[in-house]
Amino acid sequence: MTETTPAEASWDTAPNLLDGAMNLTLTPQDCNLRYWLQSVPLGTLRGRVDGYTPGLPIPEYMRKPGPLYDAITKEYAFRAMAEEKAARVLAYLVPVAPDIDSMEFYVTQVLDEARHAMVFRGHLVELGVPQVHLVDAMEEFAGADRRTILDPLEDFALDVMRDKRDFLGGVIVLTVIIEGALAPAAELSERKWRMLDPAASEIDRGAAIDEIRHLTVGAAVGRQHLIDHPEDKPRVLAIIRDGMRLWEELPIPDLLQRREQLFQQGMAQYADVVGDYEIWPGRRLVDTTADERQDASHRWSTDMKAARLRYMGLAEALT
Repeated sequence: MTETTPAEASWDTAPNLLDGAMNLTLTPQDCNLRYWLQSVPLGTLRGRVDGYTPGLPIPEYMRKPGPLYDAITKEYAFRAMAEEKAARVLAYLVPVAPDIDSMEFYVTQVLDEARHAMVFRGHLVELGVPQVHLVDAMEEFAGADRRTILDPLEDFALDVMRDKRDFLGGVIVLTVIIEGALAPAAELSERKWRMLDPAASEIDRGAAIDEIRHLTVGAAVGRQHLIDHPEDKPRVLAIIRDGMRLWEELPIPDLLQRREQLFQQGMAQYADVVGDYEIWPGRRLVDTTADERQDASHRWSTDMKAARLRYMGLAEALT
């Protein structure tokens, strides 16, 4: 049904996450419940209940003990935990949404985040983790990173959304602090797994299409509110600065470096599978280093955050 699916939600025509989040403009009125019902189950996810094209094989080498297996299981366990927390926290925005379109949009985002967690968990099972031991295995793969990174971010978000019932503050926390910073790592994941684990790359692609919507609508909500209520700008800037300060204190660079080092070791073992594939124009994936990929992700995060903040009229937060 591509003829009824908006271009930004179609599997074949949606931009990559970076281009979409930095250049598209979508509002809650554009992306209400009717839009979601038409665009997501009947468009983005049509035929991809598990997040990828049915029948796409999981390469056997991805199931073998070693650095590639460690890299993807640690990454997907962490991301499943992050998406589950996002779904739970986001639910607090629904009752305080100021209008029907915003309420409907955040209902759909709760479902999107829950779906992301589901498909990340599902891929762990496809990689050989027994379903009955999945929770314990995820804790083994990523429990330490959950405690040091995700739990403090969750506490910060809950203070704004649940305790203060601050709708605008919650939107800003998600758009700028949490999703706005984590999204570039997801873009990198889609690119780097494309040859080694095509199913994982498709899972990332589907999640990225959703994240474009989340980030652009969140930015539009923030922009319009501050146009209508400029007196709220100091409060929003304070939330952003508190969130950025927290982000700087978290061991996220260590997490990403460990993840990329494992990927680097695994990629070296299967360089023939990767071949001449270019992770970005003019740069073969096999020629990249862990530091280079991490630097690219950081640069994308900085550029995307700057673009969204300027769009919302919050450029002061960049200084």
